[in-house]
Amino acid sequence: MSIWWSLQLRREASSVPLARRLLLGAMETAGVDTDITHELCVALTEACANAVQHGGGGGAVYRVTASIDGDVCRIEVTDSGPGFPADPPGPRRESQALAQGGRGLQLIEALSDASRFGNHPGGGGAVVSFDKVLKWREDALLRAS
Repeated sequence: MSIWWSLQLRREASSVPLARRLLLGAMETAGVDTDITHELCVALTEACANAVQHGGGGGAVYRVTASIDGDVCRIEVTDSGPGFPADPPGPRRESQALAQGGRGLQLIEALSDASRFGNHPGGGGAVVSFDKVLKWREDALLRAS
């Protein structure tokens, strides 16, 4: 079984708890293990906070899309800001990111099984996407068979 949902939220700090609560409710209702749900909620909070803080440009909104397909949850947060810098990966980039904040992206990487940080093709905003393999409670409604 699979489900997905998408939200368009105002680029305001008050929208972050709303996104987190919706994800929490969906995961609890589906029967996802509490520890996995917590990790997903923390990662989502960091991705949304990034969109709120850096997603300026011409957009007053950002989008959160989440899906469960089998045993994998994928979450994507997109904004219409300037996107991520085009610096090549490596230690210099990591130290620059930490100096400017950047710990949220590292937290997303640590809490997920796969993460991607990029920009919309042709510019126009950042895309933060991460996947997490789910564990299910015994009473799970959506447990993959």
